[in-house]
Amino acid sequence: MNILMLSNTFTPHVGGVARSVETFTAEYRRRGHRVLIVAPEFPDMPQQETDVVRISAIQNFNASDFSVALPIHPQLGDAVDAFGPDVVHAHHPFLLGITALRLARHRGLPLVFTHHTLYEQYTHYLPGDSPVLKRFAIELATRYANLTDRVFAPSESIRELLRERGVTTPIAVVPTGVCLERFAQGDGPGFRRLTGIPETACVVGHLGRLAPEKNLEFLAEAVADFMRGNSGAHFLVIGSGPSEAAIRELLARSGVVERLHIAGILQQQQLADALHAMDVFAFASTSETQGMVLTEAMAAGLPVVALDAPGAREVVRDMHNGRLLTQATPAAFGAVSP
Repeated sequence: MNILMLSNTFTPHVGGVARSVETFTAEYRRRGHRVLIVAPEFPDMPQQETDVVRISAIQNFNASDFSVALPIHPQLGDAVDAFGPDVVHAHHPFLLGITALRLARHRGLPLVFTHHTLYEQYTHYLPGDSPVLKRFAIELATRYANLTDRVFAPSESIRELLRERGVTTPIAVVPTGVCLERFAQGDGPGFRRLTGIPETACVVGHLGRLAPEKNLEFLAEAVADFMRGNSGAHFLVIGSGPSEAAIRELLARSGVVERLHIAGILQQQQLADALHAMDVFAFASTSETQGMVLTEAMAAGLPVVALDAPGAREVVRDMHNGRLLTQATPAAFGAVSP
């Protein structure tokens, strides 16, 4: 089967959707299918890519780390014709999602849509953010879903939410898989030495894009409370993004910033090493559709602490493999003992 994938984010952009597109592409190809990916240009993208069509894009839209694909790409039609898709798979309901809809309609092909994102949680990236804009984002995604032939929901919580919002298209729960073996082994002591974390420290860790929709100021306040009461505690953050400065400022006000370690974006073995340097994984996002980073942390043998929210509640079983907190206050979060 020839699968045409269109996504507004893809490597080297770091995020759940980009990772999902990469993961599904690799698995489809492993099973003998051909995949053509259509995605925007990003800074530092690979110069040579196989079966990837890049669309000209506005970089760092509204001071974010997102690229916005421009609507016209004169060579796209030729590339799609040469590929000969059997199915079109859209990963967003706008920009290249609209292109996916047009391609599927024009060629009489089935259209699959993965509802990766709660878009109402991301409207702060747009000028004029408001409750009206949030309602529009929900309506846009819902109507788009009802124009497709099949919707993939990354978790059961999201399938239930989409039904509540009026999606009538058949929905299948299809989470993105995590390679457990990739995270099972890591040099935690070596990573601690590299980053200046004492061997005996209690390390609270976090992994992800450092962005406002990830509820990171809540997380930083909770971890800072814990660190003030535990002089041997350190906070290790893996990732980058616009919220990094806010995290540093909050921990500085709390007097514990010297025990904050932001390691930036890590990949492959470095990421596994970093996870193995942690003692507990903390996650406060309420905007997820699937808790992939929670699964990765568990694959590294870490207990996790998370807020009870879509994505997290499918992964964390309270008092079994971590803590799933219904009381959404930094004090309650920070009071959980690793």
